[in-house]
Amino acid sequence: MIYNEFEEFAAALPPMTALIGLDLGEKTIGVAVSDRMRGVASPLETVRRKKFTLDSARLLEIIADREIGGVILGLPKNMDGTEGPRCQSTRAFARNLSRLTEVSIGFWDERLSTVAAEKALLEADTTRKRRGQVIDHVAAGYILQGALDRLRFL
Repeated sequence: MIYNEFEEFAAALPPMTALIGLDLGEKTIGVAVSDRMRGVASPLETVRRKKFTLDSARLLEIIADREIGGVILGLPKNMDGTEGPRCQSTRAFARNLSRLTEVSIGFWDERLSTVAAEKALLEADTTRKRRGQVIDHVAAGYILQGALDRLRFL
């Protein structure tokens, strides 16, 4: 089921299950996962987008293998808070994914998550080539960590 309100998403989560965070891009999907206590987000991998069926198959494999209890999708709102074409694409992805799994799906405002990830990688003196390889799943980690931090206060 898809939840537009974060509080409703949080209430629907089964206890002691990990969450998965996704940073949807046109060419890639950054993937991060949490621990079962939902304290720490860890970047996992970047899925190269091909077709929805192949992309979703990989995501569902991760969800099953790690016994994921909820999916957090980064919602790429405009800086003024409005939703544009990228948000519509993300919501469409959520609708399609929800047809394939019973796992709850929620959204997290991802504004500036890639900027924060890029800054962290620069501070870690990561090479340009390596940054290109990991930026998406590091950004997914930022998205998921933001949601995990919010869960602590609900």
